[in-house]
Amino acid sequence: MLRKKFLGEFIGTATLVATVVGSGIMATNLSADLGIDLLINTVATVFVLYILITLLAPISGAHFNPLVSAIAYLRKELTAAHTIYFFIAQILGGSLGAIIANLMFEHPAIDPSQNVRDGANLLLGEVVASAGLIFIIFIAIKQGIDKKIPRLVAAWIGAAYFFTSSTSFANPAVTIARSLTDSFSGIKFSSVPAFIAAQIVGAALGYAGFKTLTSKSKSGK
Repeated sequence: MLRKKFLGEFIGTATLVATVVGSGIMATNLSADLGIDLLINTVATVFVLYILITLLAPISGAHFNPLVSAIAYLRKELTAAHTIYFFIAQILGGSLGAIIANLMFEHPAIDPSQNVRDGANLLLGEVVASAGLIFIIFIAIKQGIDKKIPRLVAAWIGAAYFFTSSTSFANPAVTIARSLTDSFSGIKFSSVPAFIAAQIVGAALGYAGFKTLTSKSKSGK
């Protein structure tokens, strides 16, 4: 069972990153307009998120994101061992996805990004994107509308691509993987630690918001 969960997370994260990176490269090949490039990147990501979460949720839970797995561990839904396995699957899968996308477009397999993404405004964007993602997932679970999570997550990420300054990475494994491609969707490795720190802060805030809204008051209301 653990092997299937590991493979589900590995394949899902690899496919997600291959789509993000590949569509980013394709977009820049097709157009010099950054708005059109972002739109192409967004549409491809939204579609693949919906597909992957729908198909792989029954197998691994379709986390594809260490933030989600970490909170599942805190909620005692995953053991420590399972959580570590998920982290490894997500990071390795994401890295493989970036490599595959690079090779598909005749880039070096590992092509370190030179795209510096620094600044408090971008980190705030990551806090917002990550907080919203975690809030949406766990409030949907609480409300018993788990089957809507593929649509809800895809919709949030699609919207956040456009309304957050960082274009919504919201995922440490994906962030690490995107440092391996010097393309439209890449991020220089020196920018990665701050992005991941902002994502962790956002996840904590999103989960705190979820708990606040769903916890019962002393009066039971």
